[in-house]
Amino acid sequence: MDDPAATPVDLGHHDSGPPVAGLLLAAGAGTRMGTPKALVELDGERLVDRGVRLLEDGGCHPVVVVLGAAVVPVRRAVVARNPEWRSGMGSSLRVGLSAVPPEASAVVVALVDQPGIRARAVRRLVAAHRAGAYVAVATYGGARRNPVLIAREHFDAVASLAVGDVGARPFLAAHRHLVTEVPCDDAGDPADLDTPDDLAQARGR
Repeated sequence: MDDPAATPVDLGHHDSGPPVAGLLLAAGAGTRMGTPKALVELDGERLVDRGVRLLEDGGCHPVVVVLGAAVVPVRRAVVARNPEWRSGMGSSLRVGLSAVPPEASAVVVALVDQPGIRARAVRRLVAAHRAGAYVAVATYGGARRNPVLIAREHFDAVASLAVGDVGARPFLAAHRHLVTEVPCDDAGDPADLDTPDDLAQARGR
């Protein structure tokens, strides 16, 4: 998933100090795709497995996966089921944050439908946290996208604002002073896979 070259900031010191967990949101029905995106295969690998690998390769442990429309076994991950997945991403984020083990000092949140992101982006967020960031957001072309790192002390505040089909965005907007932006232009493509055409293009690449 990642390229072999890595800059010093990628490597960071993510093996020192408390662990940083990973959280993959994969509960949706994939209405426009025609099937839950967690089950969609790209290069012979389910997107849910690809997302777990992204977070693992980025230095996150353990990895929590939130499922809903499709609940299936996922290797090397803690599966949390969101019975209210139809209400949108917010409920999945709340379920996922509550499932992060207490020893984790922070969590990196990723979405199942962005398979073009590389582990390098996750490593940079973890390194930013080790350097003191409470909230870190990957940016591409100056725009905030995913993944997002959230320190444990802000889990409750993030969860309280995660309503409907929004995740951490309201918290980020309300607490701009806490946010560290981490440029990830060379760390993959954050484009969503929403439709069969999107998937066909990704397979073509």
